[in-house]
Amino acid sequence: MSSALTDLFPYPIVQAPMAGGVSVPALAAAVSEAGGLGFLAAGYKTADGMYQEIKHLRGLTSRPFGVNLFLPQTEAADPAAVDVYAHQLAGEAAWYETELGDPDSGRDDGYETKLAVLLDNPVPVVSFHFGVPSREVVDSLHRVGTFALVSATTADEARAVEQSGADAVIAQGAEAGGHQGTHRDHPETGGAGTGLLSLVAQVREAVSLPIVAAGGIMRGAQIAAVLAAGASAAQLGTAFLATPESGAPDLHKQALTNPLFVRTELTRAFSGRPARALVNRFLREHGPYAPAAYPEVHHLTSPVRKAAAKAGDAQGMALWAGQGHRMARELPAGRLVELLAAELAAAGTVLSGYATGGGGR
Repeated sequence: MSSALTDLFPYPIVQAPMAGGVSVPALAAAVSEAGGLGFLAAGYKTADGMYQEIKHLRGLTSRPFGVNLFLPQTEAADPAAVDVYAHQLAGEAAWYETELGDPDSGRDDGYETKLAVLLDNPVPVVSFHFGVPSREVVDSLHRVGTFALVSATTADEARAVEQSGADAVIAQGAEAGGHQGTHRDHPETGGAGTGLLSLVAQVREAVSLPIVAAGGIMRGAQIAAVLAAGASAAQLGTAFLATPESGAPDLHKQALTNPLFVRTELTRAFSGRPARALVNRFLREHGPYAPAAYPEVHHLTSPVRKAAAKAGDAQGMALWAGQGHRMARELPAGRLVELLAAELAAAGTVLSGYATGGGGR
């Protein structure tokens, strides 16, 4: 990775921007202060809400940080399929004593307004999910001194990221919690994806961009593995979800290691786009029938998910989590960064031992 970008954070540890209230200023500040790169998630927020969080974060740390944006969704969903799913969810709304949301609440997530705010009030790093920003957008960010990172889930997507002029590609493996950052949602793929180590290797051969590896990483030794595979840094989300600084509900944090939730699955049940979550009742009952309709399904289910959280019912919530969720550690975010860095150093020592013929001893 370019020295200008890596100079922003001493450790190759990036805290993933987790939308929905998880990646709050306190979490991003703690990570950045400890030597990683903290991130705010602008997804599902208003432009002013994003700006206020940036101001708050700047009051907590003088260290560099990033802000994540969702690209507008241009492919309209089938209204009939959304309507059928809404009828199926009517019982959920009645059970939680709420109403279903309006599926037509907007498709662009306030992208242009948020971008304007970030150009008027530049931050060190901006990352993009669900597509590739235009060359003009990337150039405009560069003019104000902002690095641009873009998610990709295939080598072809990584090539599109490189063509945009972005500074690095976030290679997101299928193990990752939350939404897959596919540039286009192809229903025929069934949400299948490539594992992280294979993806990093493929992206490394496809583009010359620096790679930030994301997907199921919970330990320093895993960071060492992706660095050895060709990445320049690792992005961790679920690992930071359980920290006290995380804005995730306590039910969500507890579910990561709760024996009731033994596995994760990619599902459209909550948002209409493939996203990895802990398998609960809602996912089992509705996942097989959810249409490829993002953000319509997200808007539709939002009041139900909020009502379930308010009722203390984890079985009706979107419990986003990566495949390594059972390895979550309830540590302060800064301490977690330090521990990951120590584990990375120890793994590097072992690898160095093998490289010199010492067998790691």
